[in-house]
Amino acid sequence: MLIRLVALAALFGFLFGFDEGVIAGALPFITKLFGITAAGEGMVTSAVPLGAVAGAILAAIWADALGRRMVLIICSLLFGIGALASGLASGEVVLVVARLMLGIAIGASALAAPMFLAELAPARQRGAVVSAFQLMITIGILVSYLIDMMLEPLGAWRWMLALGAVPAIVTLGGIWFAPESPRWLVMRGRNEEAETVIAAVQPELGREAAAEIVRDIAASQASAPKSADWSQFLSERMRPIASFAIIAFLLQQVSGINAVIYYAPTILGHAGFDGASTQLAATVGIGIVNVLMTVVAMFIVDRLGRRPLFIIGFLGAAASLAVIALTMNSGNPEMAPVALVGLFVYIAFFAVSLGPLPWIYMSELFPLSMRSRGMAMASVANWGCNFLVVFLFPVVVAAAGAAVTFAIFCGFCVLGAIYAWARAPETKGASLEDLEKRGLAVTA
Repeated sequence: MLIRLVALAALFGFLFGFDEGVIAGALPFITKLFGITAAGEGMVTSAVPLGAVAGAILAAIWADALGRRMVLIICSLLFGIGALASGLASGEVVLVVARLMLGIAIGASALAAPMFLAELAPARQRGAVVSAFQLMITIGILVSYLIDMMLEPLGAWRWMLALGAVPAIVTLGGIWFAPESPRWLVMRGRNEEAETVIAAVQPELGREAAAEIVRDIAASQASAPKSADWSQFLSERMRPIASFAIIAFLLQQVSGINAVIYYAPTILGHAGFDGASTQLAATVGIGIVNVLMTVVAMFIVDRLGRRPLFIIGFLGAAASLAVIALTMNSGNPEMAPVALVGLFVYIAFFAVSLGPLPWIYMSELFPLSMRSRGMAMASVANWGCNFLVVFLFPVVVAAAGAAVTFAIFCGFCVLGAIYAWARAPETKGASLEDLEKRGLAVTA
C-alpha cells in the first residue's frame, strides 16, 4: 500500500511539472497568434505561480478542515478543468484565467501531497518518499517537453496544453479510493482508523506496533497548543523554523530554476542555438538530466543528510550559473555547447539538492498542530517569489541581457550556500514525533 500511495500522491507532482513545463513549447505559438507583448508573455507564463499563491493559502485552511485526501480530490478536478480550458482558450485573458486555475491546483497540491507523503512514510524512508513528489515533478516536465517537441512541427499548441487533463483524470480516480493520512485521523480522534492505515502501510510492524505509533501521535498532539493561531509563529521556538522554511524556498526560486523551466527554448536561443526544433531537443536534454539527478537525490538524501546536500547544491549551482553567464557574455555562437553543458550541470545540482530539500524540510520541521499553516507560509513565499522571477525574467533579459540575468542568479546561489552553512538543520532518520518532542531548533 505504501508504494501505491506514494505513486498516487506523487502523480500530483507529475501534474505540477507537466503544467509548468508545457508552456515552454506552446508559448511561441501563443505569442504570435494573440500578439502578446513581453509583459503579456510574462503574465501568461507566471499565471501558474500567481494562482499557486492562492492555492497554498486555501490548502492551509482545507488541509486541516477537510483532510489531506479531500484537498487532493479537489486539486484533481481543478487540474482537469484548467488543462481543458487552456487548450480551448480563445484569447490571452481566457488563457491567463485557465492557467490561474491550474496554479491554484498546483499550489494546493504542492502543500497537501508532501504533507500526505510525510505523514504516511516510515521515518527511515521519509526523505526518499517525499523526494518522490519532486521526482514526479521532473518527470512531468520532461514529458511536457517531449510532447512539445512532437507537436511543434504541427503547431498544435492547444493539444500541448489540453493533454494535461489525462493524468488529472487518472489521479482523481486513484485518490478517490485512497485512505486518509493517519496523523490527520488522530487529530480528528479517529485513532482506530489511523491504526488500520499505519498497519496497512507498514505491515511488518503488526497491529500492536501500529497502535503504539498512534499513541505517540496522540500524545504529541495532546501536548501541542490547543489553538495553533498564526501568532505562535512569532514565538521563540517557532520563529527560526518558520523563517528557515520561508528563506529556503526564496533561495530556491532566486536560483533561477523556474526561469529555466518556463523559458528553456528562449534561453537556449540567447545561448546561440538556432531553430525551434533544435532548442526543444536541447530542452528535452535538460528534462532528462532533471529526472536522472532527482532519482540520485532519492538514494542519497537519507544517507548523506539534508544539510551537507543543501550546501553542495548551492555551490554547484553557483559555479554552473557563472559559466552560463560568462558564455552568454562572450557573444560567441560557437560557445553555445558550453552554455548547454552549464545548464545541464546547473539542473543536476538543483535536482539533487535545491529542488527536493525545501519540500522535505517543510514537511518535517513544523509540529503537527501547526504543520498545515507553517507549510502554507512557506508555500506562499515559494510561489510569490516564483511569480516574480517568472514574470520579470523576460523583462530583465530585454533590459539588461541574458548574461547579466544569469549572473544575478549566480549571486543568489552564493548567498544560499552561506545561509545553508549557517542555518540548515539536520533531520534525517528522526520520526516527526521525535523532531517535535525535542523541539528542533534551526542551527545558529
